[in-house]
Amino acid sequence: MIFLSRELRSLLGKLKVFSGKDICDILARHGFSAVRQRGSHIVMQKKLTDTTVTVPVPNHAEIRMGTLQSIIRQSGIPRSEFE
Repeated sequence: MIFLSRELRSLLGKLKVFSGKDICDILARHGFSAVRQRGSHIVMQKKLTDTTVTVPVPNHAEIRMGTLQSIIRQSGIPRSEFE
Protein backbone atom coordinates (compact mmCIF):
# COMPACT_ATOMS: atom_id res chain seq x y z
CA MET A 1 0.00 0.00 0.00
CA ILE A 2 1.33 3.42 -0.96
CA PHE A 3 0.93 6.30 1.48
CA LEU A 4 1.30 9.81 0.13
CA SER A 5 2.12 12.86 2.19
CA ARG A 6 -0.48 15.58 2.44
CA GLU A 7 1.62 17.79 0.14
CA LEU A 8 1.77 15.12 -2.57
CA ARG A 9 -1.94 14.41 -2.28
CA SER A 10 -2.74 18.08 -2.81
CA LEU A 11 -0.86 17.96 -6.14
CA LEU A 12 -3.18 15.23 -7.39
CA GLY A 13 -6.47 16.59 -8.68
CA LYS A 14 -9.62 15.83 -6.78
CA LEU A 15 -11.92 13.26 -8.33
CA LYS A 16 -15.34 14.53 -9.35
CA VAL A 17 -18.61 12.87 -8.45
CA PHE A 18 -19.90 10.81 -11.37
CA SER A 19 -22.99 8.78 -12.12
CA GLY A 20 -22.71 5.32 -13.64
CA LYS A 21 -23.82 6.69 -17.01
CA ASP A 22 -21.12 9.38 -16.90
CA ILE A 23 -18.46 6.75 -16.28
CA CYS A 24 -19.80 4.56 -19.10
CA ASP A 25 -19.58 7.57 -21.44
CA ILE A 26 -15.92 8.16 -20.48
CA LEU A 27 -15.12 4.46 -20.94
CA ALA A 28 -16.87 4.47 -24.34
CA ARG A 29 -14.69 7.39 -25.48
CA HIS A 30 -11.67 5.20 -24.69
CA GLY A 31 -12.80 2.21 -26.73
CA PHE A 32 -14.95 0.31 -24.23
CA SER A 33 -18.41 -0.95 -25.16
CA ALA A 34 -21.29 -2.18 -23.02
CA VAL A 35 -21.60 -5.95 -23.43
CA ARG A 36 -24.31 -6.73 -20.90
CA GLN A 37 -26.27 -5.46 -17.93
CA ARG A 38 -27.66 -7.37 -15.01
CA GLY A 39 -29.61 -5.42 -12.45
CA SER A 40 -27.85 -2.18 -11.69
CA HIS A 41 -24.42 -3.15 -13.07
CA ILE A 42 -23.25 -2.50 -16.63
CA VAL A 43 -20.29 -4.55 -17.85
CA MET A 44 -17.98 -2.63 -20.18
CA GLN A 45 -15.30 -4.38 -22.24
CA LYS A 46 -12.40 -3.35 -24.44
CA LYS A 47 -10.76 -5.92 -26.69
CA LEU A 48 -7.00 -5.61 -27.04
CA THR A 49 -4.70 -7.66 -29.27
CA ASP A 50 -3.91 -10.31 -26.67
CA THR A 51 -6.49 -9.76 -23.92
CA THR A 52 -9.83 -8.25 -22.98
CA VAL A 53 -10.27 -5.61 -20.28
CA THR A 54 -13.57 -5.96 -18.41
CA VAL A 55 -14.86 -3.27 -16.06
CA PRO A 56 -18.16 -3.55 -14.15
CA VAL A 57 -19.84 -0.18 -13.57
CA PRO A 58 -22.68 0.25 -11.08
CA ASN A 59 -25.49 2.23 -12.73
CA HIS A 60 -26.10 4.45 -9.70
CA ALA A 61 -26.79 8.16 -9.47
CA GLU A 62 -23.56 8.70 -7.54
CA ILE A 63 -20.51 6.40 -7.56
CA ARG A 64 -18.47 6.13 -4.35
CA MET A 65 -14.85 7.29 -4.42
CA GLY A 66 -13.39 3.83 -3.73
CA THR A 67 -15.47 2.32 -6.53
CA LEU A 68 -14.39 5.09 -8.90
CA GLN A 69 -10.73 4.53 -8.02
CA SER A 70 -11.16 0.82 -8.70
CA ILE A 71 -12.75 1.55 -12.10
CA ILE A 72 -9.84 3.87 -12.96
CA ARG A 73 -7.29 1.21 -11.97
CA GLN A 74 -9.05 -1.60 -13.86
CA SER A 75 -9.62 0.41 -17.04
CA GLY A 76 -6.11 1.84 -17.33
CA ILE A 77 -7.53 5.25 -18.24
CA PRO A 78 -5.52 8.20 -16.86
CA ARG A 79 -6.84 9.58 -13.58
CA SER A 80 -6.90 13.08 -15.12
CA GLU A 81 -9.94 12.07 -17.21
CA PHE A 82 -11.93 11.81 -13.97
CA GLU A 83 -10.80 15.07 -12.32
